[in-house]
Amino acid sequence: MFGSLLRFRRDVSSGPRTCPTRLARVDEPGAPWDLARAAADAANVQLRPLTSLGQLDDATDVMVATWGAFQLPPRELMTALAHSGNAPLGAYDADRLVGFVLGWAGVDEDGLHVHSHMLAALPEQRHRGVGYALKLGQRAEALDRGIHVARWTFDPLVARNAWFNLGKLGAVADDFGRAFYGEMSDEINAGDRSDRLVVRWDLDPDPAPGTWPEGLLTVLAAGDDPNDPVPTPGSAPTAEGGVIEVPREHADLRRRNPALASRWRDASAEALEVCFRAGLIVRAFDRTRSAYALLPGVPA
Repeated sequence: MFGSLLRFRRDVSSGPRTCPTRLARVDEPGAPWDLARAAADAANVQLRPLTSLGQLDDATDVMVATWGAFQLPPRELMTALAHSGNAPLGAYDADRLVGFVLGWAGVDEDGLHVHSHMLAALPEQRHRGVGYALKLGQRAEALDRGIHVARWTFDPLVARNAWFNLGKLGAVADDFGRAFYGEMSDEINAGDRSDRLVVRWDLDPDPAPGTWPEGLLTVLAAGDDPNDPVPTPGSAPTAEGGVIEVPREHADLRRRNPALASRWRDASAEALEVCFRAGLIVRAFDRTRSAYALLPGVPA
């Protein structure tokens, strides 16, 4: 993304390029890159920046395999991001692109951060650690550039993403928005309200899960039926925090029982808004319980 000035290499499949860009230095020494390379080795991939038109077309293929042929970012936009120092980082299995992460430098009231907009892997390449390696590569690259925070959004009803973000990476969620992106047209989100938690990932510490607190009251509980859990309002959050349970597989619930899935969308949004209004943020996710822990205060 934001490194020393280099030039696009020639790619025989897409023609020559001579535009300057800033590339991730994946061979950089140091603990953050060592951690990223170790994760890539465990996933049997190599991390490389994506800069040529052919590489960006390959990233588009991964998008289509993940979300369908939706409102894809135009290739000229991807090229402009790469040219401006925000090249996507790719994961390669031999010479095949199997995943990528796309982000760019952003600014908010707290200063500079990386906004991580897309993370995707080919369907048959998931659950092998490709996404984890890419996020660690993105972290290492940002730290090389003096950026210490990353931000992105995720659907609070996708439990596996909650565990990845809060459990594996050790991020927190410090904001929530209903219909954050408006109506979406991709195969995953079409027909559902685009509610999103906003993630803050402090990049200096090594990734570690948030500690699950004991003794918090349950603000929203899942019913006893694991196949068709019913959202059940519980206690109001206290100054110490609260717990919000969510379905383990909301996507399956949408296919099987759309009306119940819609109830979960509304109930979870209301519970999160109540907790955020009380000054709480999401600090941890319990994968076994499929539940968020919300605690007071802003991230350090």
